[in-house]
Formats: sequence, structure tokens, C-alpha cells
Amino acid sequence: MPASPESPLSPASRVCQWVSLRQALHHFATYIGPTQSQQHIKPLHWYVACRLVIEGGFHPDNITPRPPFAVVTRRGDSTLQFAPNLATGRERTILGGLKTKDVDVVVTKEGIGPVMAVSCKGMTGAFRNLTNRMEETIGECTNLHITYPAMVFGYLFVIRANRAAEVVAELATEESLPARTLAANDIAVQRGGEPVEAILRFHAALRELTGRRGIRNDGSRYEAVALALIETTGAETGDVLAGFPPHDSPLRLDQFFQALYLRYEERYLYGAPELKAITQRLAWSPMSPVSSRTESETTGFPALDYAPRLVTRED
Repeated sequence: MPASPESPLSPASRVCQWVSLRQALHHFATYIGPTQSQQHIKPLHWYVACRLVIEGGFHPDNITPRPPFAVVTRRGDSTLQFAPNLATGRERTILGGLKTKDVDVVVTKEGIGPVMAVSCKGMTGAFRNLTNRMEETIGECTNLHITYPAMVFGYLFVIRANRAAEVVAELATEESLPARTLAANDIAVQRGGEPVEAILRFHAALRELTGRRGIRNDGSRYEAVALALIETTGAETGDVLAGFPPHDSPLRLDQFFQALYLRYEERYLYGAPELKAITQRLAWSPMSPVSSRTESETTGFPALDYAPRLVTRED
């Protein structure tokens, strides 16, 4: 069974688990192992993969890493069931225009190739080096769009909202870990609650890399980009910092997935109706065991922070 929203995730797990956003971000905010292994960010990969099934309507067989679900089709109705034995943990290697690239989450359609991909990145400190990430960010996007200009590519970047030790002590609860002394370069949020200058510059740069609409547009731009600061202190550990990015920013996490779905529909359904039998997104039967939006104490399924894509009268 999947873990409850507040329970820790095992960094040793190698296969995709069904997790909530809170679980994934809490793990990212509290992980103390080496980041080179990507174990601090793996649960976010799993969250994205599972959300693309439940909300996005993509068949789990078409997603890498494969989410822990099975699709049972009877009389035209598709029921989504929890099937942890079917999950995998590998990444998919995509042929780029300059080099091959292992991408965190990929949706592939038979006869077409990769149609959607999401790259998840996380940073826990050394924020003055954020600008150095831009070359890597632009290069990854350009490389893959050269070979697959129609592929919908998303970039999801999370940063620990580290505060100075004295501020952490003020915000701490009785259950909190003792405040750690951080180097100035590891501080993400100033005493007044504003992100540090390096993060504001990074936000401004990422704004220029999002919003790619058509396949003839600049290949160095992503179809969608999200940036989020993750709380690391007290009862709010794992929460997304509410005031950043600003509410008028295109980089807010709550806009990310809908932007991906919209671009996908424009290109693979409206733009190519003859491929509808292959590219149409599925809608799940309301009787699907995984469709509940609240956690069930009997099933242990995590609470959903998004609406599942269910069959309606219009579907």
C-alpha cells in the first residue's frame, strides 16, 4: 500500500510509488543523503508520473517510470486500479539532436515516439550557482526539441526555502529538528519572507524559457515551467511557499500540468485528428478504486490534490 501523506518515503525504493505532492515535497525538504543519487527528488518523479495517469488520462503502459496502476477495459469503460507489482523505476533515454538524454518522466505513443516529457530538478543550497543551471536548462530543452519538435516538454524546479538559523528558531515547533546553521549562500528566504536576489534572478530567467506554443517556435523554450520554494521548518515542512512565485507569474506550480495538457491537445488531437485513436487521453470510470479525492483509511491511498479525469456524459 502507498504510504500515508505524513509518513516518510524510503530513499532505497527503486520503483515508482503512488505518492501525494505533500509526501514528495516533504521528502525533498528533509532528505539528508547525497543528492548525486537523485534520491531526494525521485518521489517528485513518481508524483508526476502518477498524476499524468489519474488526472492526465495517459495509459500507465505509456509512461516511464511506469506508475503502479492497471487499466481494465470492459464494454468501453476503462477502470483504473492500483497495481504496485507493475511499477518500474527506470528512466527513458531519448534521442536528442546533439546527444541522448535520460529524462525523468516520459509519455510515449506507439508509432509516434515521445509526446510529453517532464524534467524534475531540485536544489538544496549553494543558490548563487543557480544562474549556472541556465546553460544546462536551455541545452536540455534545445537538444530534445531538435529531434522531437512536437514533444510537449515541462520543467519542474523545486528549491528548499532555507532560512537563517535565528529565523528557523522563531518558526520552529516542539516537533521540529534543531535549527541548522547555514552558510549565507544556502539561505533562500530573507527575514522579511522575500526570496534572495539569486532566486529572483533565476525566476526572471525561467520566465523567458516557458510558454512555447507551436512546433515552429523557439526550440530552447519549454511548453511549461514551474518553480516552487519548499518549506523546511516546523509544521509547514513540505508545503509550497505561498507567496512565490507571484500570483501573476506563469511559473506557478498550480498552472503547470494544465499547460502541458493544453499543448498536448493542440498538437496531437486538434492538430492531427486522424491520430485520435492513438493520442486521445483516457477518461476513467467513476467506479475506479483510485478515483477518490480523499485518503481512505481502509485503502491507504494518498489524498489527491487534483481532480481525476473521470467519464462524464459528454465523454
